[in-house]
Amino acid sequence: MDKQEYLSLGQGSPNLTNHCHYQGYVEGDSDSIVAVSTCFGLRGLVQIQDIPYGIEPINATSRHAVYRMENVRNEAGSCGVSHPDRKWESGDVHHLPPAPQLLLSLKRSVLQQTRYVELFIVVDKERYNLLGQNKTAVREEMVQLANLLDSMYIMLNIRIVLVSLEIWTSENKIRMEGGAGDVLANFVQWRERELVPRQRHDSAQLVLRKGFGGTAGMAYVGTVCSKSHSGGINVFGPSSVQTFASIVAHELGHNLGMNHDDDRNCHCETGNCIMNSGASGARNFSACSEEDFEKLTLNKGGSCLLNIPRPDETYSIPYCGNKLVDAGEECDCGSVEECKSDPCCEAGTCRLRSGSGCGYGDCCKDCQYLSKGTVCRERASECDLPEYCNGSSAFCPQDVTIQNGHPCHQDKAYCYDGVCQDYELQCQDIFGPQAKVAPKICFSDVNSKGDRFGNCGYQNREYKKCSSWNAMCGKLQCENVETLPVFRIKPAIIRTPIKDTTCWGVDFQLGSDVPDPGMVNEGTKCASGKVCKHYQCVNASVLDYDCDIKNKCNGRGVCNSNKNCHCNSDWAPPYCDSPGYGGSIDSGPTYNDRGEQVASFKFLAVTIKEDLIWGAHIAALVKRAQQRFYYLRLLRKQQLNEKLLVTFYRCTRESILTYCTCVWFANCTEADRTALQKVNVIAQKIIGCPLPSLEEFNLFIYYLFICGTYSSHCFKKVQNIT
Repeated sequence: MDKQEYLSLGQGSPNLTNHCHYQGYVEGDSDSIVAVSTCFGLRGLVQIQDIPYGIEPINATSRHAVYRMENVRNEAGSCGVSHPDRKWESGDVHHLPPAPQLLLSLKRSVLQQTRYVELFIVVDKERYNLLGQNKTAVREEMVQLANLLDSMYIMLNIRIVLVSLEIWTSENKIRMEGGAGDVLANFVQWRERELVPRQRHDSAQLVLRKGFGGTAGMAYVGTVCSKSHSGGINVFGPSSVQTFASIVAHELGHNLGMNHDDDRNCHCETGNCIMNSGASGARNFSACSEEDFEKLTLNKGGSCLLNIPRPDETYSIPYCGNKLVDAGEECDCGSVEECKSDPCCEAGTCRLRSGSGCGYGDCCKDCQYLSKGTVCRERASECDLPEYCNGSSAFCPQDVTIQNGHPCHQDKAYCYDGVCQDYELQCQDIFGPQAKVAPKICFSDVNSKGDRFGNCGYQNREYKKCSSWNAMCGKLQCENVETLPVFRIKPAIIRTPIKDTTCWGVDFQLGSDVPDPGMVNEGTKCASGKVCKHYQCVNASVLDYDCDIKNKCNGRGVCNSNKNCHCNSDWAPPYCDSPGYGGSIDSGPTYNDRGEQVASFKFLAVTIKEDLIWGAHIAALVKRAQQRFYYLRLLRKQQLNEKLLVTFYRCTRESILTYCTCVWFANCTEADRTALQKVNVIAQKIIGCPLPSLEEFNLFIYYLFICGTYSSHCFKKVQNIT
């Protein structure tokens, strides 16, 4: 790369002033917040009784200014709502009733577990020039910014850890022309190409001097772990770093799934919350922001936030007691009082207690490493892959997914950033499980208008009309819409009657700093051999999918996002050409030191693991399985329509194969094994299409029930559980 200032502890410690960044509280007021820097005078923020005060030195004197943050005007502007007075141009606007959300019935414990945002900050050349081309001054300013962000997010049990800083000292690495949306798109494309391969991080934020009228920043919503879209841009105008921190906290909040508080019944300890549009100087998150973040995690988003930053990856001066494990520390449980509840770590020394092998991490439990082969990150979707502990590290391997461009959803779509990007699935994400993708005429008619409700992006401060070949990559169009069950904001539903159908789109009015989530997702298959990229239907070669499964992986696996083979359960990496236990060189071992897979079977609400008492749990499984299979046979005899049966079979396939496997390996007679071979053959048919014949299905039930007794002794003899 061109000569730029790129810094991370992995390349040597930065030339920072000795530790001079602090967090704490005002003595006598435990509810107060202090985040200050003493590097070049005293500057920072003190919040007392929910009122934030800024403090900073006056020129080079020893005098300091103290002021209320709410009295500071933000010259850079605010988020704002884009075109609030614009008329509804594309059909009728409907506000549909929300459907009940099942997730709300879950007992939420999201905020009880600490999340870590590994932050990469990039500073543009104009900001560098403004500070007199003084790299030390820029570095200290950005470290102070990260310290302020951390002090804000800690109320949500989220820690902000600066892992890398890049200063563009010779030239900007992206085009800065156009509006905020153009610059954001350029930045995340550059990030995906340059930063993601270089340094592990969860979100990248660009700090720039250029203003965009009334927009202080812009970021994608709910994309914090995305390789292609986890980023934001932030305008650092003529304001203090304390005020600017609220802008970055706001845009980073969008990455974390938070929407604007405007027009929602949101509670905040102070009148001005961070996710209000135009919330300059705000320090607190509202209850709405907390719920938005909970929803992101409950919907399997933000999995990368569970990665605890490694000590050699943090861009900070280490000190014991900050609850972050810095270089030279084995653990960090915080203050003496906080460490009383930590059985693994010693207070004051940040060393492990006697007898402890580890103190933290996804692969650490009860102060000891989890067994080799233990799943530490479950597979989250069809396009995701699991990861396993290696038995000698407290950390779960880096999250990997199936390579972008791999076919999914019965070859109707492609995997992209760990998600199967399919039109119908996107409609269901927004409008609920009954929704379907609308006919192509809806896309071509609505998106050709080039207005707020039908377009191919927002460029140079105006909406772009879709050409006929790009229409499938504009505003998402759905049909069979009845409710809006997903989002907790008040979107407008756009209804457009066309010929014999009704097209439904959505406009969330999230503000000018948020790209429209009602657009077709990038990576969606828009035609044969083509995908959506930047609102254009282009050749799928842009996904760089080069996996030759047959030759590279011997037809026994898939390629992961690192372009390595992830092998099926019976074959060994790296090329799936010899017997083994599956996985990849990136996933961690799927088996323990005894050559056994640490199996985890799921049946209904029961999870079975190797260390459980097998007899009792298999008995419970058998009882439930028998009830399920009697019901299956009843459904089959009723000759219900094939689509309903296929859906039911697929929902129960895990139960069927789990039951077969348990009984198979619990029986030791040859006759029973022969019978169960037939069971498995038919079970495989049930999973796929076409459906088995009624005769085959009845044979399946018959053989299932003649499988003799089961015993844990025989089960434990089997080493290769599939």
